[in-house]
Amino acid sequence: MLKAPQLYVLLFSLYWAQGLPVGFMTHALPVILRAQGVSLTHIGGFGLLMAPWAIKVLWAPWVDRYGSSAFGHYRSWIIPSQLLTVVILIILSFLPIQALNQPMYLLGFFIALLLMNGIGATQDIATDALAVNILKGEQQHWGNMFQVVGSRLGFIVGGGAILWALDSLTWQMTFLVLAAIVFLNIIPALCYREPQHHLHMQQSKPFDQTLLSSQTLQHIQAYLRYFLHTKIMLLWLVVLCSIKITDGLAGPITKPLLVDLGLSYAQIGVYITMLGAAAALCGAGLASVYLQYFSRVRALILFSILKLTSLAGYVWLADQLEQQMKVNYVLIYLINALEDMFSAMLLVVILTLVMQYSRKSHAGTDFTFQVSVMAAVSGVLYSLSGILGDWLGYFDYLLMICGIGLLCLIPIFIWAQQEQKQI
Repeated sequence: MLKAPQLYVLLFSLYWAQGLPVGFMTHALPVILRAQGVSLTHIGGFGLLMAPWAIKVLWAPWVDRYGSSAFGHYRSWIIPSQLLTVVILIILSFLPIQALNQPMYLLGFFIALLLMNGIGATQDIATDALAVNILKGEQQHWGNMFQVVGSRLGFIVGGGAILWALDSLTWQMTFLVLAAIVFLNIIPALCYREPQHHLHMQQSKPFDQTLLSSQTLQHIQAYLRYFLHTKIMLLWLVVLCSIKITDGLAGPITKPLLVDLGLSYAQIGVYITMLGAAAALCGAGLASVYLQYFSRVRALILFSILKLTSLAGYVWLADQLEQQMKVNYVLIYLINALEDMFSAMLLVVILTLVMQYSRKSHAGTDFTFQVSVMAAVSGVLYSLSGILGDWLGYFDYLLMICGIGLLCLIPIFIWAQQEQKQI
C-alpha cells in the first residue's frame, strides 16, 4: 500500500504524461496553424482531434472489465498507452513543420494526432479509474489537485515549451525531447504495485466481439439510468452539459487572438502558456485549500463566476484589436494568467464532484461518462466556433460567449439548491 505522498506522485506523473500531447494540441497547435496563415474555421476544425475524449465512454467498460490481474488491471492499460504515445511522438518528429500547407502532409499529421488522442483518452480512463479506487474520501480533493497540477505542467511543456523551443530548436529535436519526457513518466507506474479490485475478478470469460458490443450498449444504458434515477443526479448531468459551453466556444479563438495582437512564438510559449500554466498550478493549490474549509457546492458557484469574469478580459483585448489600439503586453499576460488560474480552480472542484458521483464498482466508466459529457459538448462547439469567429469577428463573438456564460450559471444554482437540501 502506497503512502499518500507516493500516491500523489504516481497520479501527478500519469496526468503529466497525458498533459504533454494534449498541451501541444490545445495550446501550441492553434498558434502554429495561425502563424502559418490557417483560418479560424480550419483551426476550429482541428477540434475534431479531441473527439476520442468525448466518445471514450464507448470503450470505458472494456477498460473496467478487461486487464491483467498479475500485472495490475489498470497498469496493463496505462503503461502500453504511454509507450504507444512515445512511438507516435517520434514519428511526428520526422514530419516537417514547413509542410503544414500541403494537404497530404496535413492529413497525415491530423491522423497521427487523432490516433495519439485515442490512445491518450484510453489511458485517461484507466488513470481516472485507478484514482477513484485508491483515493479515500479525504484524499480526493488533494488527488484532484495533483491531477490538475500534473496536467498543467504537461501543458507548460507540451504547449509553452514547444513554442519557445521552435524559435531555437528544430521541429524534430523538440518532439524527441517531448517523447523522452513521456517515457520517463512511465517509471512511477512501473514501480507501483496495483491492488486487486473486486470487479476485476469477473474477467474470466473469453473475448466475444458481438457479446462485448451488446454489453457496451447495456452498460451505457445502465449509466444513463444511474444519472436519471434521482433529481439531484439529473440536475448534475445538466450541469455537466452546460459548464463547458463557454470553454468550447472560446477554445480556438483566444490563442489566434494573441497571434493577431502581435505576440511571437516565444512570447506565447513563455509568457502565455508557461506563465498561464504556473498561474493554473497556483489556482489548483488554492482550490484544494479552499475545499478544506468550504463546501464543494459553494466552490463550484464561486469558481464558475470567477472563470466567467476572466473571459471579459479577452473581450476587452478583442475590442482593442478592432480599434487598432496598442495593448501593453503585460496586461495580455495578466489577463491570460487570471483566466488559466480560475479555470484550474474550477476544474479541481468539478473533478472532485465527478469523483464523488462515481461508484467504485464502476469507477472507470462512471468517471469517464461524466468527463465525456463535458468533452463532447466542448468538442462539438470547438469545431463550430471557428466558423462563428470568422463570421462575427473577435469582439462580437467573445461578447456573445460571455452572455451565454451568464445563462449557464442558472443550472449550477438550481443544482446547488437541491444539493444543499440533501446535506
